[in-house]
Amino acid sequence: MAKPNIKPVGSNILVKPLEEEKKTDSGIVLPDTVDKEKPQKGEVVALGTRRLSESGVKIDFTVKVGDKIIFKKYSPDEVEVDGTQYLVMSEDDILAVIK
Repeated sequence: MAKPNIKPVGSNILVKPLEEEKKTDSGIVLPDTVDKEKPQKGEVVALGTRRLSESGVKIDFTVKVGDKIIFKKYSPDEVEVDGTQYLVMSEDDILAVIK
């Protein structure tokens, strides 16, 4: 994946959404027009400039670039950069890292 021409700031994280292919139990692949829901999985492509604690101390991120994550469905903001869709979210909106 090419490095995006955008850098999040603060505790924000830039995520490339991962679209899941929808299949029925019998193996039929459903087109994108069926049940189009917001993605909840993505890959971290850039980290912000760090979070700050209440006392002003910089806190390192718990995720890193390349991590596959699960996040809250309606929390991210959608942005388009150079024709590619990305999501910008706070690290607090990440629910889990997929191993």
